[in-house]
Amino acid sequence: MDDNFCLLPRDGNQARGIAQYAIDFLSDRWPDPAPAVSQMVERFHLDSIACAVSALACGANAPRVLRAEALEYAVTEGQPGAPLLGSRIRVKPEKAALAGGAAAREWDANGTNFGYNPKRGHTRGEFGHNDFYPVAVAAAQIRSFDGRRLLKAMLAIDEIRGRLAEVFALKNYKIDHVLHGAIASAAVYGAAMGATVDQIESAIGLVVAHYVPFRAIRAGKQLSDSKGASAAISTEVAVLSAHRALRGFVGPADIFRNPEAVFCLFEKPATKGTSPFDLALATSGDDFAVMGMHFKLGLYEHQSAGAIQGLLDVLAKHPQVLDDPAQLQGLRIDIYEPAFGIIGDPAKRDPGTRQSADHSMVYIVATLLRKAYEQRRSGWQELMLVPADYDDDALVDPLTREIMAKIDFRHGGPEYDARYPDGIPTSLTIEHAKLGSLTSGLVMYPEGHARNTAGKLDQRLAHKFRLLASLGVDDVDALYKRFTGLANQSASEIAVLYDFTIRGC
Repeated sequence: MDDNFCLLPRDGNQARGIAQYAIDFLSDRWPDPAPAVSQMVERFHLDSIACAVSALACGANAPRVLRAEALEYAVTEGQPGAPLLGSRIRVKPEKAALAGGAAAREWDANGTNFGYNPKRGHTRGEFGHNDFYPVAVAAAQIRSFDGRRLLKAMLAIDEIRGRLAEVFALKNYKIDHVLHGAIASAAVYGAAMGATVDQIESAIGLVVAHYVPFRAIRAGKQLSDSKGASAAISTEVAVLSAHRALRGFVGPADIFRNPEAVFCLFEKPATKGTSPFDLALATSGDDFAVMGMHFKLGLYEHQSAGAIQGLLDVLAKHPQVLDDPAQLQGLRIDIYEPAFGIIGDPAKRDPGTRQSADHSMVYIVATLLRKAYEQRRSGWQELMLVPADYDDDALVDPLTREIMAKIDFRHGGPEYDARYPDGIPTSLTIEHAKLGSLTSGLVMYPEGHARNTAGKLDQRLAHKFRLLASLGVDDVDALYKRFTGLANQSASEIAVLYDFTIRGC
Protein backbone atom coordinates (compact mmCIF):
# COMPACT_ATOMS: atom_id res chain seq x y z
CA MET A 1 0.00 0.00 0.00
CA ASP A 2 2.86 2.39 0.79
CA ASP A 3 4.30 2.20 -2.74
CA ASN A 4 1.98 5.06 -3.72
CA PHE A 5 2.53 7.12 -0.57
CA CYS A 6 5.06 9.57 0.78
CA LEU A 7 5.45 8.69 4.46
CA LEU A 8 6.29 11.48 6.91
CA PRO A 9 6.98 9.92 10.32
CA ARG A 10 6.40 11.80 13.55
CA ASP A 11 10.11 11.78 14.42
CA GLY A 12 11.00 13.75 11.28
CA ASN A 13 10.58 17.37 10.22
CA GLN A 14 7.11 17.11 8.68
CA ALA A 15 7.04 20.74 7.57
CA ARG A 16 10.00 20.03 5.30
CA GLY A 17 8.40 16.74 4.30
CA ILE A 18 5.20 18.49 3.19
CA ALA A 19 7.28 21.07 1.35
CA GLN A 20 9.25 18.44 -0.55
CA TYR A 21 6.06 16.51 -1.29
CA ALA A 22 4.44 19.60 -2.82
CA ILE A 23 7.49 20.34 -4.94
CA ASP A 24 7.81 16.74 -6.12
CA PHE A 25 4.10 16.38 -6.82
CA LEU A 26 3.95 19.45 -9.03
CA SER A 27 7.21 18.58 -10.79
CA ASP A 28 5.92 15.14 -11.86
CA ARG A 29 8.30 13.05 -9.79
CA TRP A 30 5.58 10.39 -9.61
CA PRO A 31 3.16 9.04 -12.23
CA ASP A 32 -0.06 10.98 -12.71
CA PRO A 33 -2.94 10.03 -10.40
CA ALA A 34 -5.60 7.70 -11.75
CA PRO A 35 -8.03 9.49 -14.11
CA ALA A 36 -10.87 9.02 -11.62
CA VAL A 37 -8.96 11.14 -9.10
CA SER A 38 -8.52 14.09 -11.46
CA GLN A 39 -12.17 13.77 -12.45
CA MET A 40 -13.21 13.92 -8.79
CA VAL A 41 -11.17 17.09 -8.22
CA GLU A 42 -12.80 18.63 -11.28
CA ARG A 43 -16.27 17.77 -9.94
CA PHE A 44 -15.56 19.42 -6.61
CA HIS A 45 -14.10 22.47 -8.34
CA LEU A 46 -17.09 22.72 -10.70
CA ASP A 47 -19.42 22.50 -7.71
CA SER A 48 -17.54 25.31 -5.97
CA ILE A 49 -17.82 27.50 -9.07
CA ALA A 50 -21.62 27.25 -9.09
CA CYS A 51 -21.65 28.16 -5.40
CA ALA A 52 -19.37 31.15 -5.97
CA VAL A 53 -21.22 32.48 -9.02
CA SER A 54 -24.57 32.38 -7.23
CA ALA A 55 -23.19 34.03 -4.08
CA LEU A 56 -21.77 36.92 -6.09
CA ALA A 57 -24.92 37.27 -8.19
CA CYS A 58 -27.10 37.37 -5.08
CA GLY A 59 -24.93 40.08 -3.54
CA ALA A 60 -23.99 38.06 -0.46
CA ASN A 61 -22.30 40.43 1.95
CA ALA A 62 -18.89 38.88 2.65
CA PRO A 63 -18.11 38.06 -1.01
CA ARG A 64 -19.23 41.57 -1.99
CA VAL A 65 -17.06 43.27 0.65
CA LEU A 66 -13.99 41.13 -0.02
CA ARG A 67 -14.32 41.47 -3.79
CA ALA A 68 -14.40 45.25 -3.41
CA GLU A 69 -11.33 45.04 -1.20
CA ALA A 70 -9.52 42.90 -3.77
CA LEU A 71 -10.21 45.47 -6.48
CA GLU A 72 -8.25 47.99 -4.42
CA TYR A 73 -5.20 45.77 -4.99
CA ALA A 74 -5.26 45.68 -8.79
CA VAL A 75 -1.81 45.11 -10.30
CA THR A 76 -0.12 46.78 -13.22
CA GLU A 77 1.52 45.05 -16.17
CA GLY A 78 4.57 43.08 -15.11
CA GLN A 79 3.43 42.51 -11.52
CA PRO A 80 2.30 39.04 -10.39
CA GLY A 81 -1.46 39.00 -10.26
CA ALA A 82 -4.49 36.80 -10.90
CA PRO A 83 -7.94 37.66 -12.25
CA LEU A 84 -10.97 37.75 -10.01
CA LEU A 85 -13.70 35.22 -10.74
CA GLY A 86 -15.92 36.66 -13.47
CA SER A 87 -13.44 39.37 -14.37
CA ARG A 88 -10.37 40.29 -16.42
CA ILE A 89 -9.05 42.52 -13.66
CA ARG A 90 -5.83 41.16 -12.19
CA VAL A 91 -5.24 41.70 -8.49
CA LYS A 92 -2.67 40.65 -5.91
CA PRO A 93 -2.79 36.83 -5.70
CA GLU A 94 -3.62 36.77 -2.01
CA LYS A 95 -6.62 39.01 -2.72
CA ALA A 96 -7.75 36.86 -5.65
CA ALA A 97 -7.64 33.82 -3.36
CA LEU A 98 -9.45 35.74 -0.61
CA ALA A 99 -12.28 36.93 -2.84
CA GLY A 100 -12.65 33.65 -4.72
CA GLY A 101 -12.60 31.52 -1.59
CA ALA A 102 -15.17 33.70 0.17
CA ALA A 103 -17.57 33.43 -2.76
CA ALA A 104 -17.14 29.65 -3.04
CA ARG A 105 -17.75 29.11 0.67
CA GLU A 106 -20.45 31.70 1.36
CA TRP A 107 -23.43 29.34 1.02
CA ASP A 108 -21.71 26.54 2.95
CA ALA A 109 -22.76 24.28 0.07
CA ASN A 110 -19.56 22.86 -1.41
CA GLY A 111 -17.53 19.73 -0.61
CA THR A 112 -16.73 18.32 2.82
CA ASN A 113 -14.30 15.87 4.37
CA PHE A 114 -14.66 14.07 7.69
CA GLY A 115 -11.04 13.13 8.39
CA TYR A 116 -11.68 9.39 8.34
CA ASN A 117 -9.19 6.85 6.95
CA PRO A 118 -9.74 3.41 8.53
CA LYS A 119 -7.18 1.81 6.19
CA ARG A 120 -4.42 3.44 8.22
CA GLY A 121 -6.27 3.88 11.48
CA HIS A 122 -6.22 7.65 10.94
CA THR A 123 -9.73 8.51 12.11
CA ARG A 124 -9.49 11.73 14.10
CA GLY A 125 -12.51 13.08 12.31
CA GLU A 126 -11.64 16.73 11.64
CA PHE A 127 -13.95 18.57 9.25
CA GLY A 128 -12.75 20.42 6.20
CA HIS A 129 -14.10 21.73 2.94
CA ASN A 130 -13.04 22.15 -0.69
CA ASP A 131 -12.59 25.90 -0.28
CA PHE A 132 -8.98 26.31 -1.37
CA TYR A 133 -9.04 25.91 -5.15
CA PRO A 134 -8.68 29.68 -5.81
CA VAL A 135 -5.12 29.40 -4.41
CA ALA A 136 -4.23 26.85 -7.07
CA VAL A 137 -5.92 28.87 -9.82
CA ALA A 138 -4.06 32.06 -8.84
CA ALA A 139 -0.72 30.23 -8.88
CA ALA A 140 -1.54 28.52 -12.18
CA GLN A 141 -2.42 31.79 -13.88
CA ILE A 142 0.70 33.55 -12.62
CA ARG A 143 2.98 30.65 -13.57
CA SER A 144 1.25 29.79 -16.87
CA PHE A 145 0.22 26.27 -15.86
CA ASP A 146 -1.87 24.19 -18.20
CA GLY A 147 -5.02 22.47 -16.96
CA ARG A 148 -3.28 19.24 -16.05
CA ARG A 149 -0.87 21.02 -13.69
CA LEU A 150 -3.68 23.13 -12.28
CA LEU A 151 -5.61 19.98 -11.36
CA LYS A 152 -2.49 18.56 -9.73
CA ALA A 153 -2.12 21.71 -7.62
CA MET A 154 -5.77 21.47 -6.56
CA LEU A 155 -5.32 17.79 -5.75
CA ALA A 156 -2.17 18.43 -3.71
CA ILE A 157 -4.02 20.98 -1.56
CA ASP A 158 -6.88 18.55 -0.97
CA GLU A 159 -4.43 15.74 -0.19
CA ILE A 160 -2.40 17.65 2.40
CA ARG A 161 -5.36 19.20 4.21
CA GLY A 162 -7.40 15.98 3.93
CA ARG A 163 -4.67 13.82 5.46
CA LEU A 164 -3.97 16.34 8.24
CA ALA A 165 -7.69 16.18 9.07
CA GLU A 166 -7.33 12.42 9.52
CA VAL A 167 -4.53 12.67 12.09
CA PHE A 168 -5.23 15.83 14.09
CA ALA A 169 -8.63 17.05 15.27
CA LEU A 170 -8.35 20.82 15.57
CA LYS A 171 -11.97 21.07 16.71
CA ASN A 172 -11.07 19.28 19.96
CA TYR A 173 -9.10 22.37 20.93
CA LYS A 174 -11.57 24.95 19.57
CA ILE A 175 -9.32 25.71 16.62
CA ASP A 176 -11.01 26.18 13.27
CA HIS A 177 -10.51 23.44 10.68
CA VAL A 178 -9.32 25.91 8.05
CA LEU A 179 -5.83 25.83 9.59
CA HIS A 180 -5.21 22.52 7.80
CA GLY A 181 -6.19 24.15 4.52
CA ALA A 182 -3.95 27.13 5.20
CA ILE A 183 -0.95 24.83 5.71
CA ALA A 184 -1.75 23.01 2.47
CA SER A 185 -2.22 26.30 0.61
CA ALA A 186 1.11 27.72 1.78
CA ALA A 187 2.91 24.53 0.73
CA VAL A 188 1.34 24.12 -2.70
CA TYR A 189 1.29 27.80 -3.60
CA GLY A 190 4.93 28.06 -2.60
CA ALA A 191 5.85 25.00 -4.65
CA ALA A 192 3.95 26.35 -7.67
CA MET A 193 5.84 29.64 -7.40
CA GLY A 194 9.21 27.90 -7.36
CA ALA A 195 9.95 28.15 -3.64
CA THR A 196 12.62 25.94 -2.08
CA VAL A 197 11.99 23.48 0.76
CA ASP A 198 13.48 26.02 3.20
CA GLN A 199 11.15 28.74 1.97
CA ILE A 200 8.04 26.56 2.11
CA GLU A 201 8.97 25.42 5.61
CA SER A 202 9.16 29.08 6.60
CA ALA A 203 5.77 29.78 5.02
CA ILE A 204 4.14 26.89 6.89
CA GLY A 205 5.81 28.03 10.10
CA LEU A 206 4.50 31.56 9.62
CA VAL A 207 0.95 30.29 9.11
CA VAL A 208 0.97 28.08 12.19
CA ALA A 209 2.82 30.50 14.47
CA HIS A 210 1.04 33.72 13.49
CA TYR A 211 -2.39 32.90 12.08
CA VAL A 212 -4.23 30.24 14.09
CA PRO A 213 -8.01 30.79 13.76
CA PHE A 214 -10.19 29.73 16.69
CA ARG A 215 -13.72 28.44 16.51
CA ALA A 216 -14.92 31.73 17.94
CA ILE A 217 -15.47 32.31 14.22
CA ARG A 218 -18.42 29.90 14.43
CA ALA A 219 -19.63 30.56 17.97
CA GLY A 220 -22.32 32.89 19.25
CA LYS A 221 -26.08 33.18 19.21
CA GLN A 222 -26.16 34.48 15.63
CA LEU A 223 -23.30 33.69 13.27
CA SER A 224 -21.60 36.35 11.19
CA ASP A 225 -19.71 36.79 7.91
CA SER A 226 -16.64 35.30 9.59
CA LYS A 227 -18.13 31.81 9.36
CA GLY A 228 -18.23 31.71 5.57
CA ALA A 229 -15.03 33.70 5.05
CA SER A 230 -12.84 31.74 7.45
CA ALA A 231 -11.16 29.60 4.79
CA ALA A 232 -10.77 32.59 2.47
CA ILE A 233 -8.97 34.64 5.11
CA SER A 234 -6.71 31.68 5.83
CA THR A 235 -5.83 31.37 2.13
CA GLU A 236 -4.97 35.06 2.10
CA VAL A 237 -2.45 34.68 4.93
CA ALA A 238 -1.09 31.45 3.39
CA VAL A 239 -0.31 33.17 0.10
CA LEU A 240 1.11 36.19 1.90
CA SER A 241 3.30 33.89 4.00
CA ALA A 242 4.57 32.12 0.89
CA HIS A 243 5.50 35.41 -0.78
CA ARG A 244 7.11 36.66 2.42
CA ALA A 245 9.25 33.52 2.56
CA LEU A 246 10.10 33.84 -1.14
CA ARG A 247 11.44 37.33 -0.40
CA GLY A 248 13.74 35.89 2.25
CA PHE A 249 11.78 36.14 5.49
CA VAL A 250 12.64 33.16 7.72
CA GLY A 251 9.77 31.78 9.75
CA PRO A 252 9.73 29.21 12.58
CA ALA A 253 11.23 25.88 11.53
CA ASP A 254 10.01 22.34 12.23
CA ILE A 255 6.64 23.69 13.36
CA PHE A 256 4.91 20.32 13.81
CA ARG A 257 7.47 19.33 16.49
CA ASN A 258 7.60 22.75 18.11
CA PRO A 259 6.45 22.22 21.73
CA GLU A 260 4.75 25.60 21.84
CA ALA A 261 2.92 25.37 18.49
CA VAL A 262 -0.65 24.10 18.44
CA PHE A 263 0.10 20.46 17.61
CA CYS A 264 2.50 19.51 20.43
CA LEU A 265 1.02 22.11 22.77
CA PHE A 266 -2.35 20.35 22.80
CA GLU A 267 -1.23 16.75 22.25
CA LYS A 268 2.10 16.31 23.98
CA PRO A 269 3.98 13.45 22.29
CA ALA A 270 5.07 10.51 24.42
CA THR A 271 8.59 10.83 23.00
CA LYS A 272 10.48 14.11 23.05
CA GLY A 273 11.27 15.53 19.64
CA THR A 274 8.31 14.07 17.80
CA SER A 275 5.00 15.38 16.53
CA PRO A 276 1.71 13.81 17.70
CA PHE A 277 1.13 11.92 14.44
CA ASP A 278 2.54 10.15 11.42
CA LEU A 279 1.42 11.47 8.05
CA ALA A 280 1.00 9.63 4.74
CA LEU A 281 0.44 11.58 1.51
CA ALA A 282 -0.61 9.84 -1.71
CA THR A 283 1.71 10.24 -4.67
CA SER A 284 -0.08 8.28 -7.43
CA GLY A 285 -2.80 5.69 -7.96
CA ASP A 286 -6.37 6.23 -6.81
CA ASP A 287 -6.19 6.30 -2.99
CA PHE A 288 -6.21 10.08 -2.53
CA ALA A 289 -8.07 11.83 0.27
CA VAL A 290 -10.38 13.57 -2.21
CA MET A 291 -11.91 10.20 -3.12
CA GLY A 292 -13.41 10.03 0.37
CA MET A 293 -14.81 13.56 0.42
CA HIS A 294 -18.50 14.34 0.25
CA PHE A 295 -20.79 16.55 -1.80
CA LYS A 296 -23.66 18.68 -0.51
CA LEU A 297 -26.80 18.52 -2.60
CA GLY A 298 -28.00 22.01 -1.81
CA LEU A 299 -27.50 24.61 0.90
CA TYR A 300 -27.28 22.99 4.34
CA GLU A 301 -24.74 22.18 7.03
CA HIS A 302 -23.20 18.86 5.99
CA GLN A 303 -24.09 17.08 9.23
CA SER A 304 -27.79 17.59 8.55
CA ALA A 305 -27.64 15.45 5.40
CA GLY A 306 -28.63 12.30 7.29
CA ALA A 307 -31.79 13.97 8.59
CA ILE A 308 -32.59 15.31 5.12
CA GLN A 309 -32.18 11.81 3.66
CA GLY A 310 -34.30 10.38 6.46
CA LEU A 311 -37.09 12.87 5.84
CA LEU A 312 -37.06 12.27 2.09
CA ASP A 313 -37.12 8.49 2.66
CA VAL A 314 -40.16 8.78 4.94
CA LEU A 315 -41.99 11.04 2.51
CA ALA A 316 -41.24 8.70 -0.40
CA LYS A 317 -42.76 5.77 1.51
CA HIS A 318 -45.68 7.73 2.93
CA PRO A 319 -46.67 10.54 0.53
CA GLN A 320 -49.95 10.94 2.45
CA VAL A 321 -47.96 12.85 5.06
CA LEU A 322 -48.11 15.83 2.71
CA ASP A 323 -51.91 15.90 2.53
CA ASP A 324 -52.32 18.18 5.55
CA PRO A 325 -49.64 19.95 7.64
CA ALA A 326 -52.05 20.08 10.57
CA GLN A 327 -51.73 16.29 10.93
CA LEU A 328 -48.05 16.60 11.87
CA GLN A 329 -47.88 16.05 15.61
CA GLY A 330 -44.13 15.89 16.03
CA LEU A 331 -40.82 15.12 14.39
CA ARG A 332 -37.88 13.61 16.25
CA ILE A 333 -34.25 13.54 15.07
CA ASP A 334 -31.50 11.55 16.79
CA ILE A 335 -27.88 12.23 15.85
CA TYR A 336 -24.26 11.90 16.98
CA GLU A 337 -21.82 14.27 18.61
CA PRO A 338 -20.29 16.60 17.51
CA ALA A 339 -23.19 17.23 15.13
CA PHE A 340 -25.68 17.72 17.97
CA GLY A 341 -23.52 20.35 19.62
CA ILE A 342 -22.92 22.25 16.38
CA ILE A 343 -26.32 22.29 14.69
CA GLY A 344 -28.39 21.66 17.82
CA ASP A 345 -27.22 24.71 19.75
CA PRO A 346 -30.34 26.07 21.51
CA ALA A 347 -29.62 29.52 20.06
CA LYS A 348 -30.09 28.07 16.60
CA ARG A 349 -33.70 27.15 17.33
CA ASP A 350 -34.46 30.78 16.52
CA PRO A 351 -32.03 31.75 13.75
CA GLY A 352 -32.03 35.39 12.77
CA THR A 353 -29.32 35.28 10.11
CA ARG A 354 -28.75 33.08 7.09
CA GLN A 355 -25.41 31.96 8.55
CA SER A 356 -27.19 30.71 11.68
CA ALA A 357 -30.11 29.19 9.76
CA ASP A 358 -27.90 27.01 7.56
CA HIS A 359 -26.31 25.67 10.78
CA SER A 360 -29.67 24.99 12.44
CA MET A 361 -30.96 21.43 12.13
CA VAL A 362 -34.50 22.41 13.08
CA TYR A 363 -34.59 25.20 10.49
CA ILE A 364 -33.13 23.08 7.69
CA VAL A 365 -35.52 20.16 8.21
CA ALA A 366 -38.54 22.41 8.80
CA THR A 367 -37.81 24.38 5.62
CA LEU A 368 -37.48 21.21 3.59
CA LEU A 369 -40.76 19.87 4.96
CA ARG A 370 -42.49 23.21 4.38
CA LYS A 371 -41.42 23.10 0.72
CA ALA A 372 -42.69 19.53 0.47
CA TYR A 373 -46.09 20.59 1.82
CA GLU A 374 -46.28 23.51 -0.61
CA GLN A 375 -45.25 21.47 -3.65
CA ARG A 376 -46.92 18.21 -2.60
CA ARG A 377 -43.87 16.25 -3.66
CA SER A 378 -40.52 15.05 -2.32
CA GLY A 379 -37.04 14.22 -3.60
CA TRP A 380 -33.52 15.63 -3.47
CA GLN A 381 -33.85 17.57 -6.71
CA GLU A 382 -37.45 18.65 -6.19
CA LEU A 383 -36.78 20.12 -2.73
CA MET A 384 -33.13 21.15 -3.08
CA LEU A 385 -32.40 24.03 -0.72
CA VAL A 386 -31.29 27.22 -2.48
CA PRO A 387 -30.37 30.78 -1.39
CA ALA A 388 -34.01 31.91 -1.42
CA ASP A 389 -34.72 29.37 1.33
CA TYR A 390 -32.56 31.45 3.68
CA ASP A 391 -33.66 34.97 2.79
CA ASP A 392 -35.39 37.32 5.23
CA ASP A 393 -38.89 36.16 4.36
CA ALA A 394 -37.97 32.48 4.55
CA LEU A 395 -36.43 32.93 8.00
CA VAL A 396 -39.79 33.97 9.45
CA ASP A 397 -42.12 31.85 7.30
CA PRO A 398 -45.09 30.93 9.56
CA LEU A 399 -45.32 27.29 8.46
CA THR A 400 -41.57 26.80 8.82
CA ARG A 401 -41.70 28.24 12.33
CA GLU A 402 -44.71 26.06 13.20
CA ILE A 403 -42.85 22.93 12.09
CA MET A 404 -39.69 24.01 13.93
CA ALA A 405 -41.67 24.15 17.18
CA LYS A 406 -42.67 20.50 16.72
CA ILE A 407 -39.14 19.18 16.18
CA ASP A 408 -37.43 17.28 19.00
CA PHE A 409 -33.72 17.16 18.22
CA ARG A 410 -31.70 14.83 20.43
CA HIS A 411 -28.25 13.40 20.93
CA GLY A 412 -28.64 9.70 20.15
CA GLY A 413 -25.95 8.65 22.62
CA PRO A 414 -23.00 6.24 22.38
CA GLU A 415 -24.68 4.05 19.75
CA TYR A 416 -24.69 6.97 17.33
CA ASP A 417 -21.33 8.42 18.36
CA ALA A 418 -19.55 5.13 17.71
CA ARG A 419 -20.66 5.16 14.05
CA TYR A 420 -19.17 8.57 13.29
CA PRO A 421 -17.08 9.53 11.29
CA ASP A 422 -17.52 6.38 9.19
CA GLY A 423 -20.97 7.76 8.40
CA ILE A 424 -23.24 10.47 9.71
CA PRO A 425 -25.63 8.31 11.79
CA THR A 426 -29.06 9.88 12.03
CA SER A 427 -32.62 8.70 12.43
CA LEU A 428 -35.83 10.64 11.89
CA THR A 429 -39.34 9.81 13.10
CA ILE A 430 -42.57 11.58 12.19
CA GLU A 431 -45.56 11.36 14.51
CA HIS A 432 -48.67 11.73 12.34
CA ALA A 433 -52.26 12.04 13.57
CA LYS A 434 -53.61 9.53 11.02
CA LEU A 435 -50.60 7.48 9.97
CA GLY A 436 -48.99 7.02 13.37
CA SER A 437 -45.25 6.74 13.90
CA LEU A 438 -43.18 6.77 10.68
CA THR A 439 -39.44 6.23 10.93
CA SER A 440 -36.54 6.41 8.53
CA GLY A 441 -34.44 3.90 10.43
CA LEU A 442 -30.74 4.60 10.84
CA VAL A 443 -29.27 6.67 7.99
CA MET A 444 -25.49 6.32 7.64
CA TYR A 445 -24.61 7.36 4.09
CA PRO A 446 -27.03 9.91 2.64
CA GLU A 447 -26.80 10.91 -1.00
CA GLY A 448 -23.67 12.98 -1.56
CA HIS A 449 -21.71 10.93 0.99
CA ALA A 450 -18.60 9.25 -0.44
CA ARG A 451 -19.90 5.82 0.60
CA ASN A 452 -23.40 6.27 -0.76
CA THR A 453 -24.15 3.79 -3.56
CA ALA A 454 -27.41 5.26 -4.88
CA GLY A 455 -25.69 6.07 -8.17
CA LYS A 456 -27.50 9.35 -8.78
CA LEU A 457 -24.76 11.76 -7.75
CA ASP A 458 -23.97 13.13 -11.21
CA GLN A 459 -27.65 13.82 -11.84
CA ARG A 460 -28.03 15.59 -8.51
CA LEU A 461 -24.87 17.67 -9.00
CA ALA A 462 -25.89 18.70 -12.51
CA HIS A 463 -29.24 19.88 -11.16
CA LYS A 464 -27.54 21.78 -8.34
CA PHE A 465 -25.10 23.41 -10.78
CA ARG A 466 -27.94 24.56 -13.00
CA LEU A 467 -30.00 25.91 -10.09
CA LEU A 468 -27.15 27.93 -8.60
CA ALA A 469 -25.26 29.02 -11.71
CA SER A 470 -28.45 30.24 -13.41
CA LEU A 471 -28.70 32.89 -10.70
CA GLY A 472 -25.58 34.55 -12.11
CA VAL A 473 -25.08 33.66 -15.77
CA ASP A 474 -27.31 33.57 -18.84
CA ASP A 475 -25.67 30.58 -20.51
CA VAL A 476 -25.30 27.84 -17.90
CA ASP A 477 -24.20 25.28 -20.48
CA ALA A 478 -21.32 27.49 -21.58
CA LEU A 479 -20.21 27.96 -17.98
CA TYR A 480 -20.33 24.21 -17.39
CA LYS A 481 -18.25 23.60 -20.51
CA ARG A 482 -15.69 26.25 -19.49
CA PHE A 483 -14.90 24.42 -16.25
CA THR A 484 -14.95 20.83 -17.51
CA GLY A 485 -12.19 18.98 -19.28
CA LEU A 486 -9.57 21.02 -17.42
CA ALA A 487 -6.92 18.34 -17.92
CA ASN A 488 -6.97 19.07 -21.64
CA GLN A 489 -6.92 22.86 -21.41
CA SER A 490 -3.83 24.80 -22.44
CA ALA A 491 -2.04 27.41 -20.38
CA SER A 492 -3.65 30.14 -22.49
CA GLU A 493 -7.10 28.73 -21.72
CA ILE A 494 -6.35 28.54 -17.99
CA ALA A 495 -5.15 32.15 -18.11
CA VAL A 496 -8.68 33.29 -19.08
CA LEU A 497 -10.58 30.65 -17.09
CA TYR A 498 -12.34 33.32 -15.02
CA ASP A 499 -13.11 35.60 -17.95
CA PHE A 500 -16.90 35.48 -18.08
CA THR A 501 -19.68 37.76 -16.90
CA ILE A 502 -21.57 37.34 -13.64
CA ARG A 503 -24.75 39.36 -13.32
CA GLY A 504 -24.47 42.00 -10.66
CA CYS A 505 -20.63 42.06 -10.64
